Amino acid sequence: MRTERELCHPEQIGSYFRAEWKPLFLVTVSGIFYNVGLLAGPFFEGKLVQCLLNILEKKDTFFDMLRLVLWYVGTIAAVQMLRYIKRLYVRRFANNVNFRMKQILYGNLVSKSKRELEQEKIGSVMTRAIQDVDACAEGMRKFTTEIFDTGVALLCYVGMLLWYDWRLALLCLIFPPISYVIAEKMKTVVQRTGAKSKESAGRLNGATMDRISNASTYRVFGCEAQRNEDYEKYLTDYEKASVRANIWSSALPPLYHVISMTSVLFLLYFGSRNVMQMGTKNWDIAAFTTFLSCYTKLSVKSSKAAKLFNSVQKAQVSWKRIRPLLNPVKEIQPARTVSPGKLEVSDLGVADENGKPVFEHLSFTASQGQIIGITGPIACGKSMLGKAFLGEFSYQGSIRFDGRELSELTEEELCGIVGYLGHDPELMSDTICSNILLGEEGDADTFLQTVCLDSEVNAMADGRNTRIGDGGVMLSGGQQQRLALARTLAHKKPLLILDDPFSALDRKTEEEVFQNLKKCREDGIILLISHRLYLFPKLDQVIWMENKRAETADHEKLMKSNPLYAELYLTQKGGGSYETQK
Repeated sequence: MRTERELCHPEQIGSYFRAEWKPLFLVTVSGIFYNVGLLAGPFFEGKLVQCLLNILEKKDTFFDMLRLVLWYVGTIAAVQMLRYIKRLYVRRFANNVNFRMKQILYGNLVSKSKRELEQEKIGSVMTRAIQDVDACAEGMRKFTTEIFDTGVALLCYVGMLLWYDWRLALLCLIFPPISYVIAEKMKTVVQRTGAKSKESAGRLNGATMDRISNASTYRVFGCEAQRNEDYEKYLTDYEKASVRANIWSSALPPLYHVISMTSVLFLLYFGSRNVMQMGTKNWDIAAFTTFLSCYTKLSVKSSKAAKLFNSVQKAQVSWKRIRPLLNPVKEIQPARTVSPGKLEVSDLGVADENGKPVFEHLSFTASQGQIIGITGPIACGKSMLGKAFLGEFSYQGSIRFDGRELSELTEEELCGIVGYLGHDPELMSDTICSNILLGEEGDADTFLQTVCLDSEVNAMADGRNTRIGDGGVMLSGGQQQRLALARTLAHKKPLLILDDPFSALDRKTEEEVFQNLKKCREDGIILLISHRLYLFPKLDQVIWMENKRAETADHEKLMKSNPLYAELYLTQKGGGSYETQK
């Protein structure tokens, strides 16, 4: 099966049919023969009835009936075999489409930043990634199936009816199209209720994730009753929206069937006149039975065609929701780490989503082996500064590494330069070793020693093969931070950004990890974002951010020129206030 990279236009529904032309070709061949073969049913049914009458009149024998039955059974068996082949490859087509869509959707979702995903809301993303893709693929399957099971079969039945009595056939065929028109008119209602049901499902999924992930917090603060009440509201809303959607999609098909079968009244009257040699055609019982059976099957098929409209309309709702996320996925190239270089930041400014400046006019330079500290009050833009290096926030001014502007680099080139560790460790539900090496070859023990985690890991029952649970739940906060830092160090980059990596560590461990970090990163540049200033006297430069402005100097100069920085440092050090030290 071809991969999603060969799907030129994944945002176009027709491209999935073109990509699966081989199974669709087999579906087409087997479907045509199967549906033409369906005419054998009414034909043999009429012949059997006529043969039974002939036996009663002693014109035929039991062996004539047996021979006819054997032909009937053999023909039906061959037709059903064709049906099996057709449905097998239709299901394979649907499974392949489902796989392709989810693979492309996954590729687009993982290429989004965490901030963009949070704006999407996790419940809506989950609904799109699972339910909407399933509904869309199922709609395509039903459409492909019914083209033959309904479309070709209807043409065959209509042709047979016209051959037996074209006048009566035209009279009987007045009503089935009416069901199609009604189905088309109900399209808006089906789509509207379906869309509301999907939106409600997204809200319910989001509430479920929130209830599970924050269960301990709600329990500690006594908010469980309130959250349960809120969850009940989401559940009730989803139940009502789902019922409304299902009512319209489930209640209409029987109505379509009743409308299609109305023509039976004309068929019984005019068909009986044909049998009595008083109508437009002279029929025997076999012809009447065949015509009646053929029309009954046609009316059932026509009601399924109307039902198909509802299925396609529901699929259209899902397609509209997932289509914006089905863009061509770029093939991810392995990031090639570049050589160490000089970092030059000039007149840098970053704004929030509303275009409001968070900080402006930041300039500094850093050379190989230097560690730059970044600190300041809460919400002054420290983390946004770090993420600007990752390309998650657009910026004004310039960030150049080894003479190259970061905003002009490709994603692969940027990944080869910048390593990043956020203040919220993102760990996999896997072993300690797998979390560090991420599938690559290497010695995890070296990095465990660097972050002072080796003795604790060795004391665990399975050592570095210990599974840490979802998000590292089996580890303490400090162990999670150090494990995430070990992973960051294992994938060496010339520019490393650490966002509050020591917040859960005691001071002694923090100093040990820092000393090891300096030794192993002598050929790179580190930007250390932190609220804890114990280590800042040992840093090469310090950036103080406050009130949309940034001041760059070494620790000693900042202690003299910036009272707020001095106050914060002395308070943490335990040596009194800035005023008493002057």
